[in-house]
Amino acid sequence: MAQYSLEICYLIASIAFIIGLKFLGHPESARRGNLIAAAGMFIAVIATIFLYKSPEGKPLGNYVWIFGGIIIGTIIGTLMAKKVQMTAMPQMVSLFNGVGAACVALISVVEFSHYNNAHTGGSLFNGLTLTIILGTIIGCVSFSGSIIAWGKLEGKIKDIYLPANQLINIILLLAIVGISGYIMSLHTANVNMLLIICGVSLIYGILFVFPIGGADMPVVISLLNSFTGVAAACGGFLYNNQAMLTGGILVGSSGTILTILMCKAMNRSLTNVIIGAFSNPKAKKADGSAEQKVVKEISVSDCAVLMSYSKKVIIVPGYGLAVAQAQHACHELEKVLEEKGVEVLYAIHPVAGRMPGHMNVLLAEADVPYPKLLEMDEINPEFSTTDVALVIGANDVVNPAAKKDESSPIYGMPILDVENAKNIIINKRSMNAGYAGIDNDLFYDDKTKMLFGDAKSVLQKLVAEVKAN
Repeated sequence: MAQYSLEICYLIASIAFIIGLKFLGHPESARRGNLIAAAGMFIAVIATIFLYKSPEGKPLGNYVWIFGGIIIGTIIGTLMAKKVQMTAMPQMVSLFNGVGAACVALISVVEFSHYNNAHTGGSLFNGLTLTIILGTIIGCVSFSGSIIAWGKLEGKIKDIYLPANQLINIILLLAIVGISGYIMSLHTANVNMLLIICGVSLIYGILFVFPIGGADMPVVISLLNSFTGVAAACGGFLYNNQAMLTGGILVGSSGTILTILMCKAMNRSLTNVIIGAFSNPKAKKADGSAEQKVVKEISVSDCAVLMSYSKKVIIVPGYGLAVAQAQHACHELEKVLEEKGVEVLYAIHPVAGRMPGHMNVLLAEADVPYPKLLEMDEINPEFSTTDVALVIGANDVVNPAAKKDESSPIYGMPILDVENAKNIIINKRSMNAGYAGIDNDLFYDDKTKMLFGDAKSVLQKLVAEVKAN
């Protein structure tokens, strides 16, 4: 009876995961989707603890360790979630993703050890062995890659490109496949060989993320997230746990689809992502030549007058908006402009910020109406009929080098056509290069005027000036 109850709970949890994921497809329902999925996970965990029975009919036991871990994890997770700034959200996603991947890898190693003790002979060439090996490989790659991604986003790790990086990655992949095949050809479960796969996979994960930088990082985060989902699905197969399997498949498939969409937005090859070939070590970086070029500045009051008497204004949010926590001030500027009859839209680039959907989440937090957030394909035709394009902290996603400079590391990446607007105002703290480390010729365009200062402070002053006009 308990087994049937457990299966029903897993079914309910799986349905909750699916419904939650569906609701995550729209900002207005995303919060509710998160709560539904969390409720499903709660049901699955509690059901497993109290309803699971071993083949011998024994309950799970070890309740002190289980609930001790749950309590400690809940406290740590809650504190981190409450303290994390929106600018640090990508780092937290990478860190949590890595922790989940490490769990799956550890589970695989432990279960292989149990399999070794229970194995009575015969070939290891079977689905169980393959599932354990895949969980180990994918979990280790996602763990080490996510930790490196976290370090890069935190600014603790620099982009590193080894002279033969691609070749080394391919050799490591071939070694992983070869050792996996060797393990499956044996008649004894060799845990030491699996640990070797762990080590090689960890190294591959590190070298895979090391050279990747600039605007490519959102794609990497999405890909690593999908890896963890696939690893969790392997755990679901391993334990014949339908809830774990469903959750892993949903995360893996949605992450993969998002990765493909991000690669399309970046005009990158998914193959290049896998072998770690995003970065170009010979790419032209910012060389200080910006100091010899002339930029035109604009005052807050002049900017306010220009925007107040415009028919259409497009706001282009970037990482600088997140750093300054200026999303609420930005929404306030939008409202006061609309009160004067100005049409205000937002241009959202797929990789603006540091993770997929970063700007969408940021602006949704400030209650910006979702219909105003237009994706790149929708908003680009609007720039030619726009009086003012206000760029707040964005750099690489509006850099014309992506269209014109073949030596640029972002060449070929689709960008927002800000240069087509009648007037371009760029708010930055300084003339420093963006995340890709390259200069932006848009800053020196005849139609461009620089509005220097912290985004939140500048926007608050703009709101006051617009109200006064």
